[in-house]
Amino acid sequence: KSIEKLNDHEIREKTGFYKEYLKQNKSVDNIIAEAFAVVREASRRTVNMRHFDVQIIGGKVLHEGKIAEMKTGEGKTLVATLAAYVNAIDDKSVHIITVNDYLAKRDSEWMGQIYKFLGLSVGCITSDTEHKTRPEQYDCDIVYATNNEIGFDYLRDNLKNDYELLCFKKDAFAIVDEV
Repeated sequence: KSIEKLNDHEIREKTGFYKEYLKQNKSVDNIIAEAFAVVREASRRTVNMRHFDVQIIGGKVLHEGKIAEMKTGEGKTLVATLAAYVNAIDDKSVHIITVNDYLAKRDSEWMGQIYKFLGLSVGCITSDTEHKTRPEQYDCDIVYATNNEIGFDYLRDNLKNDYELLCFKKDAFAIVDEV
């Protein structure tokens, strides 16, 4: 309830606050409930969708690196925003991996509204993404991509000699759709 009372600016400021908190070697687990509430409220304000309690549990399961089994229509796309946010504020590159270009593009634009509202950057990698722009996309806080593109970009990185040209430059957290 306390997060619902905040104005847009105050909600956006939470991202910077959390990042500073985590830089002091604090655990994301100490702020996860409030951070999830921030994402839930940002979602309501941007895409007019509010996480149900069961979806919040699913977000915690994903954050813990476990599999959350959900049927079509139960909101996997929205659930991923919770785990993606808390890992992005913990200075990890978050990769949300899906099965086709359409879903990667759709979800990066749709759920991207939530992340951008919260001050995070969003990238998208599809088969149409030029190779020279891929490192820029991967440098975003949250990147939507297909399994094929992620796999081949990883292999190509092993052939590169210039760090700046690498797609994968820091620790990552991955959420795999349809695992």
